[in-house]
Amino acid sequence: MTFALHHTALAGDTPGATTELYWYTAGPEDAAIKVHLQAALHADEQPGTMALHHLLPRLRDADAAGQLKARFTIFPSVNPLGLANYSLRHHIGRYDIETGVNYNRRWPDLYPQVADAIAGRLGDDPGANIAIIRAAVADWIDSQRPHSAIQQLRLLVLKSAAASDIVLDLHCDDDSLKHIFTSPELMPGLQDLADWMGVAATLTAEDSGGGSFDEVLPTLYRKARLAHPDHPIPIGAETATLEYRGRADSFDAIGREDAAGLFGFLATRGLIAADAGSEPASAPAPTPFEATEVLRVDAPGLLAYRVELGDRVRKGQPIADLIAMDGPEAFIARRPILAGTDGFVLSRVTGKYVVRGAGIAKIVGAEVLPTRAGAYLLED
Repeated sequence: MTFALHHTALAGDTPGATTELYWYTAGPEDAAIKVHLQAALHADEQPGTMALHHLLPRLRDADAAGQLKARFTIFPSVNPLGLANYSLRHHIGRYDIETGVNYNRRWPDLYPQVADAIAGRLGDDPGANIAIIRAAVADWIDSQRPHSAIQQLRLLVLKSAAASDIVLDLHCDDDSLKHIFTSPELMPGLQDLADWMGVAATLTAEDSGGGSFDEVLPTLYRKARLAHPDHPIPIGAETATLEYRGRADSFDAIGREDAAGLFGFLATRGLIAADAGSEPASAPAPTPFEATEVLRVDAPGLLAYRVELGDRVRKGQPIADLIAMDGPEAFIARRPILAGTDGFVLSRVTGKYVVRGAGIAKIVGAEVLPTRAGAYLLED
């Protein structure tokens, strides 16, 4: 058997503060395809961990049966540092409490780090070019001397991802339908993943503005291709962020269902020689992330929603009422918050007390919104 548990100690930034990171590997080490799966980079998002909890035994059994045709690396909870960010009975797993930086932002722009190393070495073989770029990235990572625990973690995880052909980062929203974020070049190639997940939407963007983990490798290969137009350089990794509903949706039955979808996707790709299960229904085609409105409020207040997840809405339709919490009609006055586009409600917030500027819903439309084109697309 190749199924194995690993762990490494991340040296802490303060005395006695060492953190253990656990992960699994399975499948032939010399397999042609490598798969990297991780969950809970935002450590307060557990549905992906639940899905991998149910996937791991299936991979273990497939390994024992000799059915694994790829090399798998699985981080069921990839951010133990974020797991420790617990204060005043509240888990602050989304942000590094030392710096305030979102754990899924400011991942490195790899191309400038390897541009000199690959210059003059690329040829006419796309596969060989990918191998050259991957080796240069691995060398750069090995040359780094991390100065903090989070840097140690990022370099370890990035080294696994950069060597992989499929990289899936499992997240969730606050209160949401299932959806995917990925790069436009990777669609419709990842439509099978969308189908097996049963997503309500696949949202694509070359650069959402935050340096998210799922954009690191497509950006690397995209920049390499633009810098070397005479050499064939495909996007060397299929990467995506998988949003498994909302934070409250960590349940055994749902996790088992999500694991079955991942298993089916991997099996139909030929990476597990096993029955994939029933053929899934077709998920919607991808849409540009710039066509999704992040609906925000312009004042603090208490939300009273008028719509449910999945509801189709029209531009100008009230999505929620904002109840005033100060002023001459405090706790009496309410005014509607209107949709800025036609589409359907993908997500809402569970905390109904909101501050000025807070995002309260995502509305997935079909047409790029002028206010979103070229803008920072994330809620953060």
